[in-house]
Amino acid sequence: MRFFPAHKVEMVDPDRALPGRPKAITAPGKHLVLGTPIAPPFPEGLDQAMFALGCFWGAERRFWELDGVYTTAVGYSGGYTPNPTYEEVCSGRTGHAEVVLVVYDPAEIAYRQLLSAFFENHDPTQGMRQGNDLGTQYRSAIYVASNDQAAAAAEVKAMYEQRLQAAGFDEITTEIAAAGPFYYAEDYHQQYLAANPWGYCGLGATGVSCPVDVEANRQGPSGD
Repeated sequence: MRFFPAHKVEMVDPDRALPGRPKAITAPGKHLVLGTPIAPPFPEGLDQAMFALGCFWGAERRFWELDGVYTTAVGYSGGYTPNPTYEEVCSGRTGHAEVVLVVYDPAEIAYRQLLSAFFENHDPTQGMRQGNDLGTQYRSAIYVASNDQAAAAAEVKAMYEQRLQAAGFDEITTEIAAAGPFYYAEDYHQQYLAANPWGYCGLGATGVSCPVDVEANRQGPSGD
């Protein structure tokens, strides 16, 4: 049996979270691969999704490679500390997960296809870790922007859990919650594996496919 430090694998109490700061820690620029802005305003007709699946360096690359994705960015969400730094998030005292913001054209790629990519590119059964990456910031999470996204995420999660358990895996620990503030990570984290092609990527998939019904959740830009 493996034992992990409690401060790394247990969510910090809100009243004990770090205070953060009122101003953003970075001024986001353009995507190193796609050449598009990584911060609003975005063109009309696009929608947004937010996923946490372990170290955001490798996770972001999985999404910018998908047709129909306009831009991606990495940052912090799901916690309490406003405008945290990477070091603060890694301390386990902000409550945030490392997340990828995905801005996409729903006419070209369905939200369920993003969910499929999310589930197929990490192990969603590991709790507060992904492989050797240990801590609450590495938890699996889907932060939803609408009722439609919430319903689709719950349905795909339930379907994929059945497939995983049939393959011998444990229950899915992925959190599904309403999207809160997204805080952009420092510039050097953005599109990290494009700037550092041989950089670290800690993603480890289960090898179990996650087929989805693409037409079941085609949604307009409002996401409703």
